[in-house]
Amino acid sequence: MAPIKLRGMTWNHRRAIDPLVETMPMFRARYPEVEIEWSSRPLSGFEFTPVDMLAKDFDFIILDHPFTGLIAATGCLVPLDDIIAPGQDPFVGPSLESYRLGGSLWAMPVDAACQVAVSRPDLIRALDTAIPANWHDLMALGGKARRKGHWLGIGLSGVHSLMTFFTLMANLGTPCATGRDAEFADRHAASEVLGLMRDLLSVCPAEVLGWNSIELHDQMMQRDDLVFCPAVYCYATYAEADQRRPLRFHDFPGPNGPAGSTIGGTGLGVSAHTRHRSEALAYARFAAEQATQHAFALHHGQPARRDAWQDEAINERFGGCYRQTMATMEACWTRPRYQGYLAFQERAGDLIEAHLRGSVTQDALLTELQRLHAAG
Repeated sequence: MAPIKLRGMTWNHRRAIDPLVETMPMFRARYPEVEIEWSSRPLSGFEFTPVDMLAKDFDFIILDHPFTGLIAATGCLVPLDDIIAPGQDPFVGPSLESYRLGGSLWAMPVDAACQVAVSRPDLIRALDTAIPANWHDLMALGGKARRKGHWLGIGLSGVHSLMTFFTLMANLGTPCATGRDAEFADRHAASEVLGLMRDLLSVCPAEVLGWNSIELHDQMMQRDDLVFCPAVYCYATYAEADQRRPLRFHDFPGPNGPAGSTIGGTGLGVSAHTRHRSEALAYARFAAEQATQHAFALHHGQPARRDAWQDEAINERFGGCYRQTMATMEACWTRPRYQGYLAFQERAGDLIEAHLRGSVTQDALLTELQRLHAAG
């Protein structure tokens, strides 16, 4: 009997590809007739390539939850409502609900993340300082770091500028609109948030405006002058012992504590075009299981199940990352998911970056963000 061959698309980082590949023997032990080939793409492709296009070529797509508006409108993925029993939610924070739209669940959480803080513990010790608990403490740390010739860090390239803007807006209790029928952002609060972001830039190297989340982690590990970052999508694998300088993760130090961080993470979607729906759904169930999610963590993955986040052995492997960021994860804010939002996300991120570079005024920025939001 010829094997059943399925194809999947994820994104190019060991956090993403390694768990899927390395846990295949567990799946094949149950379904020896099924083979799954995984391909990967850059982070930028993960953020913006339309899922309905990928669904024509792949049986599985690892995706970001803002695609659910497009998915619900086109029906390009198979609803997964039968995998998780009604009333049950074994996943951390709003991970599961972020993939539910229009009465259907469109992807299964396989990776959980949000914007949290990250530190170089050796540099924090050298400064003889505590981890910031709020924005006031953060800026005090920034001043102390600069006096020692060190910096704070963040990644503010394009869409990552927008994510930090979203997080701070939600933290202030004035979250941005998630539907097109409301004003995008309270203008007074938005002015305050942009001021906080400009203040942060004053104690960061200029290069941060060109970094995404992966580059921020890489730079903090490779350089010896980046002490602390207040808000970046967590890559727990950078806390593992095989890194040059293992990083440590902490709750988001917002002006009002850890609430409001913009949720990220990834979900596994099953293509509506697959010729092997039964086998593909079997893999989606497998990916959601406790044993699978815990095994993901053994291969540099970032599990989405709450029990994995609470597991002591997993926390030890990742420097306490999950335990130390749980409060932030449980209090996340979920981005807009309407069809057409991703075009706004791409343009809005570039505009906020341009403002932070000094080429777009604050008034012009806020006016254009509202226009783009209303245009859909």
